[in-house]
Amino acid sequence: MQPLPAPYPADLIPGATGMAAFEAAYRQAKEQDAVFVAIESLGEHWTVTADMITAPRHAVADSVYDAIRAAVIQMIRAGEIRTDSSAGPVCFVLHDVADESRARERAAALHAALYGNLAPLARAMPTAS
Repeated sequence: MQPLPAPYPADLIPGATGMAAFEAAYRQAKEQDAVFVAIESLGEHWTVTADMITAPRHAVADSVYDAIRAAVIQMIRAGEIRTDSSAGPVCFVLHDVADESRARERAAALHAALYGNLAPLARAMPTAS
C-alpha cells in the first residue's frame, strides 16, 4: 500500500460505497495515522465523511474547528447539504451532496482544513445569490 499524501487531493479521495470499500479506506487511514476522509454514493446523492479517530496524535486548532463549523452552516443554509450534517469535533459528515465531483471537492477541502489549510474550504463554499 502506497502512502497517500495528507491532505488528499480531490482525485485521491477514496470512494467508500459499500462496507468493504469503507473498511478498506478506514483501515488505510488508520495504518497511516492519517485523518480518514471518503465519499460514499447513496442513491442520487453523496456523503462526505471525515474522522479524526484514525489519527489520534493529530491536533487541530480551535480556529480550524470554528471555520469548519461556519462552512457547514453556510452549506446547510445554501441548501447544499442536509441539516443533520455534522461538524465535528471528531467526526464530520456532509449529507446529500449533489454529485461526485462536488463531494470530492468538499471532501478534499475538509481534509485540507483538518490539516491546517483553510483556503480550499473557503474556495469550496457556496456563493451568496
